[in-house]
Order: sequence, then structure tokens, then C-alpha cells
Amino acid sequence: MAAFVLVMGFLHGSTAQAAPSPVYPISGYFIFGSTSDDANLKKLTDIKSVGGDTIITFGSQIKPATSASAPAGCTISGVNCVTAATSGVSVNRYFTYADGNTWGAPSLACPRDKTVTSGSTVYTVMVIPTQGTGCNSSNNLYDVVIITSGTASISVSVAKAATTLGMKFYAGMPAPVKRTDITYLVDLSYQSTFTAFTNRFLQFQGKVNNVPGLTGYYHYTEMPVANGAIWDSTLAVYDIQNRAIAQYQPGRSALVSPYIDSRKELAGHITPDNARAAVRNIAETANGVHLAIAVQDGMGTGKGGSFFGHESGNSVDQYAAAIVGSGTWGNKYAAPTRDYFLAMAEGVEGTDVELWANMEGMAPGTSQNPCDGNYRGQSTKARHDRQLQQIGNYPVKVISYMWDPFYTCKGTWAPMVEQMRAGSMTPVITDSVFYGNGDVLVTGQNLSGGTIQVKWTDAYGRTFDKTVPASSYNPSYGKQLGMNPRLESVTAKLGKTSLGSGKYVYINVTNGSGVRNDAPYSDRG
Repeated sequence: MAAFVLVMGFLHGSTAQAAPSPVYPISGYFIFGSTSDDANLKKLTDIKSVGGDTIITFGSQIKPATSASAPAGCTISGVNCVTAATSGVSVNRYFTYADGNTWGAPSLACPRDKTVTSGSTVYTVMVIPTQGTGCNSSNNLYDVVIITSGTASISVSVAKAATTLGMKFYAGMPAPVKRTDITYLVDLSYQSTFTAFTNRFLQFQGKVNNVPGLTGYYHYTEMPVANGAIWDSTLAVYDIQNRAIAQYQPGRSALVSPYIDSRKELAGHITPDNARAAVRNIAETANGVHLAIAVQDGMGTGKGGSFFGHESGNSVDQYAAAIVGSGTWGNKYAAPTRDYFLAMAEGVEGTDVELWANMEGMAPGTSQNPCDGNYRGQSTKARHDRQLQQIGNYPVKVISYMWDPFYTCKGTWAPMVEQMRAGSMTPVITDSVFYGNGDVLVTGQNLSGGTIQVKWTDAYGRTFDKTVPASSYNPSYGKQLGMNPRLESVTAKLGKTSLGSGKYVYINVTNGSGVRNDAPYSDRG
């Protein structure tokens, strides 16, 4: 827990060290992969150049279909391939699937499975028993999955690039479709076939993609950090797929990314207490797999608010207003992002699950921030810095949705990746501790050298504004405490003083490069 480990004395007052090269705090990105090795290598190289070491691709849905979905171009000896594959058996349901990967021969597991290449298209037909195990159904009833793909695989190409660059890749998993009656819940009416198909997916990946760059798998099915039985079906998907990863891909990890939605306009808005329980529920689906829960902060969609307590009466920014309307942060959102991450860190405490943050890299779309025609818009680095400090020291890793297009589009401003490079030395303040001896420990990134400005009210009600040299710089603060390894620390020595109970302290850092934080920081004693 960041609030507790900040006070660890063995780091307080450590010997000053030289600052490392500036690296932006985000270390992973969601991407759209390509079947082109050159395109993937370039994209991952660009991501690595701004400090990224992890990339994630999306999964695809296995969709209910009909017999009419059998592709006309898929034939075996003049007979439609689905008809040929199901000769002599009864078909219960049909499904289609496409995920940008070439399935084909490596994915065939049973005698009835078929694959046909027609020009640049590869068709694969899986005949999956509805009862029993293995290849034969005890009631002679089968579900059919028709997979359509090209002759090159996205996941294989991305994993190859990640391996070359020493990066980590999470490949998107299959997902069930959503229900038609309650459209935010998954349809598990075909749970057994979904489970079997998940197993086939992982066995297939194990054959064609067993390289070091493939670190694990991303659960494509999303849910809010909400507690309650209504989300049991989504948790069941995580449970099914984590069990399958443990069985068919032992040693590989899993990643899930639920989202904060703290808007007060929603009758059932999610509180930090809900979020604490929800991440605990998700953690319990790990089934022995190394699982990371990367929670979306909601700022890019307007579902979450990054504000400090003293800012609750301030008006929301123009981008949040595009979603929740005009008003104050405190009136529009149940609690700040920071409160949620504190609660969720408590929620995973004692488990082997890691809490990550998925910092949304876009902003709600308006006429002022277009981004390649997307309904979400371009953000600014200053807004990102505010999001990062609200996430605080609670997650051990920060990733972002998403690289393309929100870090690469040019809209009102330069592409975000260029903003990041231009502002790579900007300090980001993530947390602080005001010690009883008047020392203030400040954590974040790009903090070395320079000065620290502290404004505070002491126990006697006296107010102060003091700027002192930054001392005791520790670039390994996070790593030494098992926190986010990109966290640094510095100390402001104010002399003998105190911080009044319930009073705010305001901190700014101007580092040795003469750059000041662009996101104001505060905390309450």
C-alpha cells in the first residue's frame, strides 16, 4: 500500500544519485496489430522509444450464426466444407470467428475438423461435441465453428517483433457475444462450446506462437469495477479462461482491464467500496495464473474524474463536460480516481494478483480535439500528467489505451507521442508524506535536482510557502519497495514544523533541468 510504504525509513535520506534518462511513466500500450512484420516492428520500436515495454492486442467474439454462414468458397471435393465436416452427425448450433490469425492445419484437433485454402482466404471448420470430452459427442450432437482468416497471422507477427525487441506481448482472447436483453452482460448460453473453443485457441497458439515475446493473454471481455451477482457471468468467463491458460499455457500470464464509472448521474454509480470488492472478485478467478488487473481510469471516456479534494468545487474541464455536462467535479463524480485506486490496492492485498492502471490516452471528443475521425478525441500531455498523479503509487505498472490512433493522430495539437518526447523532463508528482520532523518525501518521476515548493498550514493555523533544494534523490524508490519501478523520490527539508490535521499541503517540483510539474499536486494531512 503506497500510503504505508512511503514512510519506510530506510529510503528516507538515502544518498543522492544521478538522474536516469527521462522515461515517461507509461510502460505499456494497447495496439492494433498487423500481419506485416515490418509494420509491427516499426510500431513496437516507436513504442519502445518512449519507454514502452509491453503491448496488448484485442480479442474477437465467437458469434452465433446459422447454416447459411457456411462460406460458398469453402469446398472439399465439390461439397461445402461445413457439409463435409458434419456428414453423419447432427448440428446443434453454428458459430463464426475471425481474429486476424491464420488457423488452418495447426488448429485441427479432431478427425471431423477441416481446413481449406481458397486463394488468399483460409477456412477452418471445427466440429465441437456438445456433450462429453474428446472428439465424440455422447449424444451425436455438435456445435460448428467456422473460422475465416487470411494467410498471415497478427499474433504471430506481433509476438515475433516483441521477441526481437525484448518486449512483452499479451494476445487478445476469444470472447462470447453480449446478451440481447441485457446488452452489457455476456451470453453464456453456449458456455461449453465457448470453453472448448478457448481450449482450442490456446492449444493453437502454443503450436504456432511459442516464443519468449508472448507473455500472456488479454481477457477481451470487460466489466466495470462493480460488485454484485449481476456480474457473475463475466467473472465466469475469466474463471474459464484462466483455468485454460493454466492448463494449456502454463507459465504465461493473464491481463484483464475493468473500468471505473463514478458518474453520479448513474443511479447505481460505483463507489470505492464497490471497486474494492469487485477487484477482489476478479482476483479470485486467477486459478493459479499470474493475473494483472489493469483498471481503466475513466478520464478518456468521461466516466471517471481526476481531481484532488480541494478541487471538488472546481468546474469539470471541457472534455468531461462533453459527457456529464457542466458542473463541478464533486457534483458530477462520486469520488476522485485516487480514492478508487487506494480501495482497489486494498482489494488485491494478500493475493498474488497485481494491480495495474490503464490510463485512458484519449479525451471525450469535442469539436476542439479531433483525432482521425474518432468519436473519442485527442488529449494533452498536461491532462495525462494529471491522470498519472491521480493513479498515484498504487498500481505496479501503468499501461494506456491506446497507441493507435490516440498517441499518433495529429489534431488540434501535435501527436501525443511528440508531446511526450517534448515534455519528457516534466516532473509528475504522485504522492507525498509530511513527516513530523518537517521533512516532506515526494514521489513521482523526473524529480532529480532543482527545488521543491511546499505550501502548508501548521498545527497552530499558521500558513507557509517555502521553496527548498530537493535532496536525497532516489531513482530506485519504487523498485526497492516492490512498487512501480519507475517511481523516484526526493525530500524537501522544511525545518522543524508540522502539518495541521485536515489541512491541505500543496507541492510543486522544479527539477534540475529547470522544468516544473504542469499538474498541481495536493494532499490533506
